[in-house]
Amino acid sequence: MHSKYLIEAIKTRRDNLDVTQEMLADLSGVGLRTLKQFESGKGNPTLETLQKLGNALGMELTFTVKELK
Repeated sequence: MHSKYLIEAIKTRRDNLDVTQEMLADLSGVGLRTLKQFESGKGNPTLETLQKLGNALGMELTFTVKELK
């Protein structure tokens, strides 16, 4: 999954729920600065951070690891 798609999916879900960045930071336990950097495409969140954001937004984030040949 491309990070641009992931960013847009989380931003869209947040907007659809009328949740501000401040509210999401509070609900998820993710720092506001971290969230703003992520949504602007400048951050590099950990899988744990992405999971916290997804959980707070009622999203299931799944990741696939594939061996390259």
